[in-house]
Amino acid sequence: QATVMGNNFALSINTESEAEAKRIFNALSAGGKVSMPLEKTFLGALYGMFTDKFDVNWMVSYEYNHDKK
Repeated sequence: QATVMGNNFALSINTESEAEAKRIFNALSAGGKVSMPLEKTFLGALYGMFTDKFDVNWMVSYEYNHDKK
């Protein structure tokens, strides 16, 4: 993929809850292209990636052990 305005960086959102991660991921990815569905990873986090309808890349995550820090 060629570099064009908007695809040469990614915004990352770390949420306070699983519900918030799902809400943000679903809202911002609507009309875009999901490259990695929001799902649990082996590192103990919920993580997903997508490109929104404006060609901006996003990463959304929630750490399950967040409350234990």
